[in-house]
Amino acid sequence: MSLNVLIVDDNEAAADLLQELLQLQDHSARCAYTGQQALDAADGVDFDIALVDLTLPDMPGTAVAQRLRTAPHSGRPMLVAVSGYAANETTRGVFDHHLQKPIDFEALDRILASVH
Repeated sequence: MSLNVLIVDDNEAAADLLQELLQLQDHSARCAYTGQQALDAADGVDFDIALVDLTLPDMPGTAVAQRLRTAPHSGRPMLVAVSGYAANETTRGVFDHHLQKPIDFEALDRILASVH
């Protein structure tokens, strides 16, 4: 099943690499390097899943996730926190899943397979 994925990470090289890997798996993937770019990308586009870095230069990843959840045209994407830190109470109420950097690609594949 091909998914429409939004990758939100200020580390452009890591985001671009993840985009390439997802495209090799026949997913459609788009990168945003700031929170505002992510919100702009989601305007009028339904993403199946958003991988959101928690530390962005312009706003916290939790704020991005909350706005993606409530955006009128973003559908209801599965939200995955991506961070160098372990999951905590801040992410549990906002995100569906948490991936610690460096990303375990087998864990990511399991998450992608669970998207309906």
